[in-house]
Amino acid sequence: MRVIFMGTPDFSVPVLDALVAAGHEIAAVYCQPPRPAGRGKKDRPTPVHARAEALGLTVRHPASLKSAQEQDAFAALKADVAVVVAYGLLLPQPILDAPLQGCLNIHASLLPRWRGAAPIHRAIMAGDAQTGICIMQMEAGLDTGPVLLQQATDIGLQETTAQLHDRLSQMGSDLIVAALTRLPHLSPELQPRDGVTYASKIDKSEARIDWTRTATEVDRQIRGLSPFPGAWTEIDGQRVKLLASCLAEGQGTTGEVLDDNLTVACGEGAVRLLRLQRAGKGAQDAEEFLRGWNVATGSRL
Repeated sequence: MRVIFMGTPDFSVPVLDALVAAGHEIAAVYCQPPRPAGRGKKDRPTPVHARAEALGLTVRHPASLKSAQEQDAFAALKADVAVVVAYGLLLPQPILDAPLQGCLNIHASLLPRWRGAAPIHRAIMAGDAQTGICIMQMEAGLDTGPVLLQQATDIGLQETTAQLHDRLSQMGSDLIVAALTRLPHLSPELQPRDGVTYASKIDKSEARIDWTRTATEVDRQIRGLSPFPGAWTEIDGQRVKLLASCLAEGQGTTGEVLDDNLTVACGEGAVRLLRLQRAGKGAQDAEEFLRGWNVATGSRL
């Protein structure tokens, strides 16, 4: 098929690779514009932009798709379908209507649960047992379109957003290739009216650990916000990101370090910290972290 690909972050890159490997003709790749990054604040192309150029594909990165000029340029590609995954811009109706078979979105949840910007983070933070991938026919509403294909997967008890992100990206790649192969024979199913939830964008204000919460809640927060923005606490007055954890046995004053394995008491229960990152340093497993910083038993986070 002649495909327009629309995506921006790392999550989208395996999907682009899968479409190329499956033999589809990529008419153009749309992504967000390069933005200042790094110490020099020089414009840096997005992961999809960099990968598309490496593949020798045409890249477009308009700041908006609202103008008639951009919409005409999109329509002039005469695509069979557009594949959209974490693109970052709302698509106006003329864009949705331009490809012969419309625009298909790869969404990282089991719709209608977790419509919106941060479905992977929210699923872990809410303690969902399962999540998955939906291939959805796009319409004007926010992730409201009918679902063509879906695949579920269990969320691991210690799985972080980073780990689940990579698994779902690969699942989405496989599922969209299957969907395009079967597209004429797929029957869109309307999303149920019941069970709708919204995965609002993660705010950095959600990242500080409140040790008075239950261990289950703290563990989900740590795993759900790993690696970005990273749940954090203070140890001896210094901010430290907590990037992996598990539930543990133990009790004490909230925020108290209970042993030399970084088991920390919560309002109810305890968590063991498995991976941490000091400001300006790389992430470290707990054992390595403790070799450089003696966090005494009985100290308070």
